[in-house]
Amino acid sequence: MDIVLEIADSFLFDPLYATLLPNHAASLAANATLSSYGGEPTSYALPHATWQYEPSTKYFSVEPSKYAYMSQWARDDWRRQAVSLYLITWLFGVIVYYVFASASYFLVFDKTTFNHPRYLKNQIKLEMRQANIAFPIMAIFTVPWFLAEVRGYSKLYDTTEEGPGRWYNYLQFPIFVCFTDLCIYWIHRGLHHPKVYKYVHKPHHKWIMPTPFASHAFHPADGYAQGLPYHIFPFLFPLSKFAYVALFIFVNIWTVLIHDGEYAHNSPIINGAACHTMHHLYFNYNYGQFTTLWDRMGGSYRKPNDELFQKELKMCQSEWKKQAEAVDKMVQEVEGGDERKYEPKKLI
Repeated sequence: MDIVLEIADSFLFDPLYATLLPNHAASLAANATLSSYGGEPTSYALPHATWQYEPSTKYFSVEPSKYAYMSQWARDDWRRQAVSLYLITWLFGVIVYYVFASASYFLVFDKTTFNHPRYLKNQIKLEMRQANIAFPIMAIFTVPWFLAEVRGYSKLYDTTEEGPGRWYNYLQFPIFVCFTDLCIYWIHRGLHHPKVYKYVHKPHHKWIMPTPFASHAFHPADGYAQGLPYHIFPFLFPLSKFAYVALFIFVNIWTVLIHDGEYAHNSPIINGAACHTMHHLYFNYNYGQFTTLWDRMGGSYRKPNDELFQKELKMCQSEWKKQAEAVDKMVQEVEGGDERKYEPKKLI
């Protein structure tokens, strides 16, 4: 995350903090340095500056402008880092959510789902609203993890020489998937405990037939809890800085993909959209994130219905009726009643 923070500092936060929290003495010194060069200097590092620029990676660097030295909060001030990381976490999460959920909605999602008897009235609007509430709150609790990483307390590494070896550059990805898949399985299953479900996980199960915009539409504590394994991993295992950023993006995209309703494969191993649809329809099955391994071992695996992979049956009224009846039974069993307001359906 220090790479992302350096780029954000260079192009956004340096001028912002210099304006909001100006260090007048540093500003005068920076301007004097500029004058002494008779133009634009190659570096603005000041003789008495408490912070000196060091690139976050050896692969590239972004030379700071004069604004990097003109704020009361230097780049390495933990307060500034915390505020910056909060804004990055919140806004970057929102951008990834809307870009990829929108792309999935327009390019992949089957709009016939709108006619399903358990599709909610104004559902997409409600999904977006829930996600918009969750993002800024989750960011508050995520910042301490990112701050600890930026300040050097994790096992994140930059170059291959700093890591376990070239072989680990490839092995880190399956290790990450296996570790997080295991942890999320048990966290997700725990969220279905009756004493937890109605307070934390129930908002996400409001969406019986989810759209891609349901991917991040959950209670903030729910989203944070299921995101914990991603943040814990680099404190237990070595992880490349660039792999970390790539995996952060991948995880968010994957969350969209398993809610897009496009059943592209019937894999017995991958916990794709079909498996996750079973979870939204029947509640107490398929808790895994990436694979079906832990559901199979934990006795909670449910094979996706065959009709999901048959175009002529996928949106069949008779199949929808069966699903609705099964859903109503599960809702009564798990929630004790149904408070959802469903969209009036048109015959197709």
